[in-house]
Amino acid sequence: MTIAVCPGSFDPVTLGHADVITRAAALFDEVVVAVAVNPAKQGLFTVDERRELLAAALEGVDNVRTDAFEGLVVDYCRAIGAATLVKGLRSSTDFGFEEPMAQMNRHQTGVDSVFLITDPAHSFVSSSLVKEVARGGGDVGAFLHPEVHRRLRERLG
Repeated sequence: MTIAVCPGSFDPVTLGHADVITRAAALFDEVVVAVAVNPAKQGLFTVDERRELLAAALEGVDNVRTDAFEGLVVDYCRAIGAATLVKGLRSSTDFGFEEPMAQMNRHQTGVDSVFLITDPAHSFVSSSLVKEVARGGGDVGAFLHPEVHRRLRERLG
């Protein structure tokens, strides 16, 4: 069985994330969406809330599950028997950031990275931008699953 890990903060999960994860699910037997736990950073949503929102956004994708991890993602991959990381790329800037990490991960542990190009409809969307626009009163509903959008509006008041 091939297991891949899609790591990220997912604060909140966007339709771009959901697209990449759904496409990864078609390539691997199991995809674990691993929410990074960083005690030094306070997210808008808790790790458990992010996992709930991921489950809502990925409903119906049977071979995907969520989990949380702390520390190096490659150590997490080894612990669950995953040999592949899946990352979405929005632009060449993302590739420039991800490529050295992919090389280091492979060198350190043999975990390979697979990059999926984000759907052009979502290529400019990030969780940070969604939160910034939503905080300013802008409508971000086109970039989020309806339940994620509802919870974001609720959280921001």
